[in-house]
Amino acid sequence: MDQRMKVALVGIGKIALDQHVPAIAASADWRLAATCSRNGSVEHVQAFTDFAALLDARPDIKVVSLCLPPVPRFDYAAMALEAGRHVMLEKPPGATLAEVHALQAMAEAKGLTLFATWHSRMAHAVAPAKAWLAGRAVSRAHITWREDVRKWHPGQDWVFEPGGMGVFDPGINALSILTEILPKPVHLTGAELEFPANRDTPIAARLSFSGNVTADFDWRQEGPQTWDIEVETDGGRLALRMGGNVLEIDGKATAGENTIMGEYPALYARMAELVRQGRSDVDLAPMVHVADALTLGRRIAVDAFEF
Repeated sequence: MDQRMKVALVGIGKIALDQHVPAIAASADWRLAATCSRNGSVEHVQAFTDFAALLDARPDIKVVSLCLPPVPRFDYAAMALEAGRHVMLEKPPGATLAEVHALQAMAEAKGLTLFATWHSRMAHAVAPAKAWLAGRAVSRAHITWREDVRKWHPGQDWVFEPGGMGVFDPGINALSILTEILPKPVHLTGAELEFPANRDTPIAARLSFSGNVTADFDWRQEGPQTWDIEVETDGGRLALRMGGNVLEIDGKATAGENTIMGEYPALYARMAELVRQGRSDVDLAPMVHVADALTLGRRIAVDAFEF
């Protein structure tokens, strides 16, 4: 008898097909029992286009994983929780901090699991980096996170609409790692945000934090992509490459793998653990930094951007 938990996947776009579906298929904990999407579906899996209809037709599915963009996500999450389902949220967990706090309170009141996922925290070298930094004094840290929006979000105009976060969509991945590995928390002190003339969210950002921490985000980099975090301490220099998947100490690779595979399987393993333990995991520290950047940031107008 199949003992795997049933999960419904909502929002069958690029990230769902590239990461969520393969992670669920490879899992010993989960079985993809249904999908809900306006446009996409998964072969041999029951498909719905209306989420209320899915919840009504499949009371046997106790867990919902939401992969749709941040702005509509709150309504779906609230519907799922109201219907007594555990909820897993793709990053960022919502369009605003307030709505995620509301979901957290709703899940707690109903005794349900809410998991705000940060896939980059599951990268191969993040845990070893955190362990190495523990007890060391950080004198400087810098993030360089530059990638090509046309490659990762082809034609997806929603990323430049209000709530889409712009360059903070990938940048929040870096911030999720930073807030996980630093021995002491930092707070934002200033930001410069570059907005294309025809867009509502930034395409590049430069951030400054307390503790001599800085970040450079850009969504216009073609060719090789750059996802690096470098930290100087009283005990040597640490660098995380490949989005947290390769760890270097004093210039020598010491841990990790040069691949992003494994992040989403680890998220689903964590979700299974949380559901079985009756617990939630909602850490909003990365999202706080983004909200602060949008509050403190100085707006710089740049050339219009088209896909």
